[in-house]
Amino acid sequence: MMAAATAAKRGLDVVLIEKNKRLGIKLSITGKGRCNITNYTDIQGLISNIPVNGKFLYSAFNTLSNDDVISFFDERGVKTKVERGNRVFPVSDKAKDVVSALTNELKRSGVQLVYDEVIEVVSEAGVIKGVMLKAGGYISCNSVVIATGGLSYPQTGSTGDGYRFAEKNGHKIVTPKPSLVPLETYESWPKDAQGLALKNVSISVLNKIGKKVYGDFGEMLFTHFGISGPIVLSASSYMRDTKGEGYTVLIDLKPALTSEQLDRRIQRDFEKYSRKIFSNGLDDLLPKKLIPVIIELSGVPSDKPINQITKAERLGLVELLKELKLNIKGYRPIKEAIITSGGVDVQEIDPRTMESKLVDGLFFAGEVIDVDGYTGGFNLQIAFSTGYLAGLYC
Repeated sequence: MMAAATAAKRGLDVVLIEKNKRLGIKLSITGKGRCNITNYTDIQGLISNIPVNGKFLYSAFNTLSNDDVISFFDERGVKTKVERGNRVFPVSDKAKDVVSALTNELKRSGVQLVYDEVIEVVSEAGVIKGVMLKAGGYISCNSVVIATGGLSYPQTGSTGDGYRFAEKNGHKIVTPKPSLVPLETYESWPKDAQGLALKNVSISVLNKIGKKVYGDFGEMLFTHFGISGPIVLSASSYMRDTKGEGYTVLIDLKPALTSEQLDRRIQRDFEKYSRKIFSNGLDDLLPKKLIPVIIELSGVPSDKPINQITKAERLGLVELLKELKLNIKGYRPIKEAIITSGGVDVQEIDPRTMESKLVDGLFFAGEVIDVDGYTGGFNLQIAFSTGYLAGLYC
């Protein structure tokens, strides 16, 4: 949408081909339906949050910065606000307002919308000639911008079409894999806490040799397969192994307290509930769903009287709450990922224009390119900036 509107404002005849029945389906579900449009940092801050080929995006971000994106939507009636981690959202908390602003921009710019599926991007002797449509039509043109997304959330239309078009035109595709994706664990106990969201916890991710590769504080979720939620999705993009297995996640359930402070807190609770059994003495400390899990992992019998719990058992409980360990089996399927890592090789794209180095008139924008960022608005900034650049030069 950004590419099409930008190209049309240059006076070009522009056709936007959408295979869904409406525009912006994936955009409308981003940020839990709130749409984290960008991140309020500087250009270097944007680049440092894009672990895969971040430097490729210098021209794109300098041409359409995060300030420009905020101004773009502000001028079209979508006021924004900055939240934790410099995440920028519409004041309305409605992604549909962002979709509407872009849709209206297309109308104002005179973009022709065609709801059909492209089956081939046609080039001859290294020059773009047109696109073939599923319904049987053919559109002759001088330029094509491929902005089809990756493989994540295929129900929104991201089914890897762009990779096929690029490959057919001689481009190398870096193998797509999930990023910003929930994690499966070897342990089965997360299933017992399924649906439980923890808001103020911290996690650390250790690689196969025990080196810490990621740490964050925030919200996470237990599921039937393992763990999910914002800090877990972010963690997954730091796990650069293609399968994600071999990592360990340590959860600190009480990050605001040191081990000594937590021990004193537990001692106070144990004094308060000294006449009860262990399973009835953790209500003030933990969510109800997590209590049976923690009891089982602690090795302390659930029916043991609290006044008989030893110091070693109590300190073991402290250690468990500060370093609740999960061994990662792998990623969830790519269709459950927020974004796709991998895509069209950046070595074959001109970063100043987003044009193919192999085919004249072929451009790329967004997730179809082998660039991906952490959660926090960085991936939508990539989409807007690369789309704008492609629209400027196509």
